[in-house]
Amino acid sequence: MHQFEESVYQLIVETSTNLPGDVRRAVNRGRAMENQATRAGLALSTITRNIQMAEEQISPICQDTGMPTFIVHTPVGTNQIEMKKAIRAAIQRATKDGKLRPNSVDSLTGENSGDNLGPGTPVIHFEQWEQDYIDLRLILKGGGCENKNIQYSLPAELEGLGRAGRDLDGIRKCILHAIYQAQGQGCSAGFIGVGIGGDRTTGYELAKQQLFREVDDVNPVPELDQLERYIMEAGNQLGIGTMGFGGEVTLLGCKIGAANRLPASFFVSVAYNCWAFRRQGVKLNPSTGEIQGWIYPSGSEVQVGDSLEEPARETAATTPTAGQTDGSNGASQPGQGREVVLRTPISEEQIRELRVGDIVIIQGEMHTGRDALHKYLMDHEAPVDLNGAVIYHCGPVMLKDGDEWHVKAAGPTTSIREEPYQGDIIKKFGIRAVIGKGGMGPKTLAALQDHGAVYLNAIGGAAQYYAECIKKVNGVDFMEFGIPEAMWHLEVDGFAAIVTMDSHGDSLHAGVEKASLEKLSTFKETVFK
Repeated sequence: MHQFEESVYQLIVETSTNLPGDVRRAVNRGRAMENQATRAGLALSTITRNIQMAEEQISPICQDTGMPTFIVHTPVGTNQIEMKKAIRAAIQRATKDGKLRPNSVDSLTGENSGDNLGPGTPVIHFEQWEQDYIDLRLILKGGGCENKNIQYSLPAELEGLGRAGRDLDGIRKCILHAIYQAQGQGCSAGFIGVGIGGDRTTGYELAKQQLFREVDDVNPVPELDQLERYIMEAGNQLGIGTMGFGGEVTLLGCKIGAANRLPASFFVSVAYNCWAFRRQGVKLNPSTGEIQGWIYPSGSEVQVGDSLEEPARETAATTPTAGQTDGSNGASQPGQGREVVLRTPISEEQIRELRVGDIVIIQGEMHTGRDALHKYLMDHEAPVDLNGAVIYHCGPVMLKDGDEWHVKAAGPTTSIREEPYQGDIIKKFGIRAVIGKGGMGPKTLAALQDHGAVYLNAIGGAAQYYAECIKKVNGVDFMEFGIPEAMWHLEVDGFAAIVTMDSHGDSLHAGVEKASLEKLSTFKETVFK
């Protein structure tokens, strides 16, 4: 089992740090479709740079390494009990080495186990087969995209599409609605796996199984192959774009499977996966546990992007030009495309000068804050002065060397979870900027306007790109919340993000959602009439 454990460890490291070749090719195709002189173009440039950095540094592509899920096919006679012990040991080691973020949290107490082990984690599915080797596959699916999974029970009434019946048209409506509802919160451009049929549990399992297919394969069922092609074309017509910034590329892959169902039940289950599509697999010798080969194409053989050059920030947000509408709340965007350097603490006057589309470069100290911290701050004082401060929705991967902490990965988390708290916390503490991904809702937008603050959208999944901007860890509070939920005080230089919600009531996210709903409705009028 020692060699088997080592092989599992190698699989975990490869999956976390190096996107496979088929996924890279899909990202390259998406980048070729997008106008580089747009926000979406900037996002894709940053994404490709981050992919290269993660491979070179052997560090997590995204700080949210998700729920490790293994699918294991074994020959008859192998000891699955011992294999499970070895998998758990490899998970512990990878977490200790900073290849996985500690993500296993007690659902009742909120306590983080610290080693990614606990009831239900990691997820391991065993199945025997008649082959003479072990097929071991792993997917790391982060919480942001996991939260955008959705299941429909037909018939159903769908926003923008009307009635979805128990037929192929109804299935198409469900899948398109699933893409629409994800917006940028699941780190688009993304991949989807779809399960048609089954029960509520097996429907989701079938959907996730589709994510283990190769991106470039062809569905052997002609009707499903045609449906996959249709969804790829129609999904990219919704205009949601990378990170929900608007654009040509919303979907990078679609895989659909079908299973029998009960006469009374008709489920369509959709598993959404972000652009950081981290899944890999190995073929193992059942006697020695050694790796005999890798199942998916090697990422190192497929180059992404043009180079490691810094993305052209100065041109990334210049479209449309000043005075044009950009699909936010229908208001014109004067000053759009500017690049503004702000040093913390930030004044209200500086914030009021910013508009949706501006690129902000942060210098100074910022503070991470996720779900546990926001809940705490509603009823308690902060351990540091937050007047004029920047809060970063981020749960980093951290390693301690002696007395010093080092940031191994630090991309943004999905911000909408903090919507119940954010407006009140901005008012209470005088926070001037909130950084995250996917945007926030009307309560936060109102607080930005009333109290002089902005929401800055960082590029989801770009954990290495942003970790490079963090020069020092100044301190940490609330370690009892666990590493991802603790409040880290980070000294940054050159941390770039785009204003997508400003202090004048404009929200790019609200505008893109409205525009994509209108486009969704056109399918009802033209395709489903």
